[in-house]
Amino acid sequence: MRYFSFTDEPSIAPDEFFMNEAIKEAKVALELDEVPVGAIIVCNGRIIGRGHNLTERLNDVTAHAEMQAFTAAANYLGGKYLKDCTLYVTLEPCIMCAGASFWTQISRIVYGAADPKRGFRRINQQITHPRTEIISGIKENECSILVREFFLKKRNKS
Repeated sequence: MRYFSFTDEPSIAPDEFFMNEAIKEAKVALELDEVPVGAIIVCNGRIIGRGHNLTERLNDVTAHAEMQAFTAAANYLGGKYLKDCTLYVTLEPCIMCAGASFWTQISRIVYGAADPKRGFRRINQQITHPRTEIISGIKENECSILVREFFLKKRNKS
């Protein structure tokens, strides 16, 4: 795992920097013909977990990017709680992933694109941990384009 310093690159905010890392994970999913969603978990400036959608490859509806990253981060830390950690994910978490984030007690969730059809915010109920800070819209356009173009290509193939 690497530490990241922002003194060398003052022009980029940490949230944007780490969202770029989540976008790299989304592009790995895209190469695998998975819905291009990527996630990373950061603790003290260090990426401790990475994940991308693997639902098709694993034939597992729960193999979302966030779930992969939660597992990797928990294994790295040696415990199930992700206090003082931030989840960066390219698409607004679904209800399942937001619920899982509750149990991890993660401190922050930063996501790129909103998901009005399947995102957790559409149900208008608190399902993340009450102390979890939610930040949306980081690199939203780039994150949205990945998902939109993926589904456009899928529809055009049918």
